[in-house]
Parts: sequence; structure tokens; C-alpha cells
Amino acid sequence: MRLTRKRWTICTISILLIFYKTKEITRSDEHQEAQLTGDSELSSRLMVNGSDKALGKGMAPFLQHTVQGWHLNSSLVLMIRKDILRFLDAERDVSVVKSSLKPGDIIHYVLERRRTLNVSRALHSLLPAVSPMKNRRFRTCAVVGNSGVLLNSGCGREIDGHDFVIRCNLAPLEEFAEDVGVRSDFTTMNPSVIQRAYGGLRNDSDRERFVRRLGALNDSVLWIPAFMVKGGERHVECVNDLILRHRLRVRTAYPSLRLIHAVRGYWLTNKVNIKRPSTGLLMYTLATRFCDEIHLYGFWPFPKDLGGNPVKYHYYDALKYRYFSKASPHRMPLEFKTLKTLHSRGALKLTTSKCARP
Repeated sequence: MRLTRKRWTICTISILLIFYKTKEITRSDEHQEAQLTGDSELSSRLMVNGSDKALGKGMAPFLQHTVQGWHLNSSLVLMIRKDILRFLDAERDVSVVKSSLKPGDIIHYVLERRRTLNVSRALHSLLPAVSPMKNRRFRTCAVVGNSGVLLNSGCGREIDGHDFVIRCNLAPLEEFAEDVGVRSDFTTMNPSVIQRAYGGLRNDSDRERFVRRLGALNDSVLWIPAFMVKGGERHVECVNDLILRHRLRVRTAYPSLRLIHAVRGYWLTNKVNIKRPSTGLLMYTLATRFCDEIHLYGFWPFPKDLGGNPVKYHYYDALKYRYFSKASPHRMPLEFKTLKTLHSRGALKLTTSKCARP
């Protein structure tokens, strides 16, 4: 009798525990869903469909895009800024600072953890003492991608009219000024650019060309992702050496070791299934921290425009790109879809056509 009562007691407790646990899981799921689709409304506001499966066929209706009637949604801008701050702080993560490392320190590459980099004296000397974006705030910012859609756009003057201009991968400006502008306040430079555009800096003419290009930055920020993957360290060291030897007026910055994973984490949480954020998406994500109104130009990851005319991958070279290749580290069509949705809801302005003449 006593044994039976004991069994009943254990059984009752077990049922209660299962009921309680099930209720907690349900509450947790409801809370998580509310975060993504209800209370914060971020998922419903940011994305329609976070995969790129729908981008392969019947793309034309999706690509229809206009800036006519666009209005800034300040409350959504603030909501996105606060949500991104849960994952990263652009003021801090935009660059490693001098006090965090010393010459001789060993760093594991962000995307190749088994490989390491020794912090050289040249690299350490160029680390900023404080974040180059500390306490900075701008009313309007332009993030300029490098798509050939910029050619014949006449957007140069509009781009240069923004309070802060971010450019990607040290793209040439002067010969394309009418379409892309010339102002640069923050310029990224992937190490691969050195090999592709400046011959690996192997001869005097390439080095002189590169030094002239950096000289045109005029004390703006040069953002070098030196700790991502092994293979570009020689180029980074050569760049650092040229900056020091020629006393170039650039403010170097080297992104934190956590940045790319934090940015990816934010977008994955909002159901945008990217593999690795492109430079353009990285810059937009960082810009939400210090820009009240963000305008995007040169973001068009498709080989043709809406009229069926060919569009170069870069406005300045003949590089080819397989936009839908599964081997690519980026999912640019999916990123574009996401940014277009944000445009339609007033979180940013995405310009893919000609700019209005003043």
C-alpha cells in the first residue's frame, strides 16, 4: 500500500513537471516569436522571406524598385539601431585599439581559427588609440557600393552632399566622379584589392599608384580587415609600411575579431540566411549606429537592369561574378532583397536608378 502511494506520488510529480516544462517552452517560443514578429516587429518589418530560393525565377516583379514617394521611418530606424546594439557596438567593434594588443601577440584568424598572425610593430603602430567612430553622429550618410548600375547615374553630386560617405574596397573615383562622387570619409580595403587592382605592389609604378590613391583619402578612415583569413598578410604589411614610410594622412582601422560573427548573428536572428555578410551589408549594419538616415548607392547584384541592359559587376573593371553560385561566400541577391524591403519600410533609401538633377 505504501509502495503504491509512493508510486502515485512520483507519477503525479512527474506529470506536473512535464506540464510546467511544456508551459515554459510554449511561453519561451511565444516570447521569441513576439520578439521577431510581434513586439519588436523586426522580422515582419525587415523581411518578407529570408531565403534566396524565390530569387531564381520570375525575378522581374521583385526587382521593380522606385525612390518616388520614399519617406524616412525614424521609429523603425531607432528600433533597428537598438536591436543591432544587442549584437555589436559599431563604435567599439569598428576597430581593434592599440591598448588591446602589443607587438608579438598572436591572433587567430577570424575565419580560419587554426591559422595565426603575429602582430608586427608596424601594424601595432597604426592601430588607433581610440575608435575612429567614437562619439560621432551624422544626420545623413551614403554607403556606396561598386555595382555598374552607377554608370551614367549622375549620382556623384548627391552622394557627395551627404554628411558622411562610406565607400567599399578602395574603388577609383576621379574618372567616374559624375556618377559616384569623390568624397570619402570612410573607405574599406580588403587585402585582395591589392593583388587585383595594384599588382600586389610588386613594382614601383604600382606602389606609386597606390600611394597616390591613399593620398586622395585626405585624413579619412581606411578600414582594413586584416584578421579575417590568411593569405593577405603580406599585402597588409606592405600597405602598412607604405603608409608609415610616406607619412600618409589616413586614419587606419582594423575591425574587431568579433565583428563579422556579430553582424551575421544579427541578420540570422532576423531570418536572413546569409553565409558571410558582404562589405556593403557590413557597412550598412555599422552605419546604423551613427547615422540617422542612410542612403545606399551602387547596390545591384544582377547582370542586367530592369530594361535587360547588361550591368557590370564593378563600375570600374571587367570582373565577372556568379551572383547565384552556391560556392560564393556571399548571398548578394538575398542581401539586396532584404535591403529593398527595408527601403520600402523607410529604414533606408536604396537608389538603383539615375539621380535627380539639381
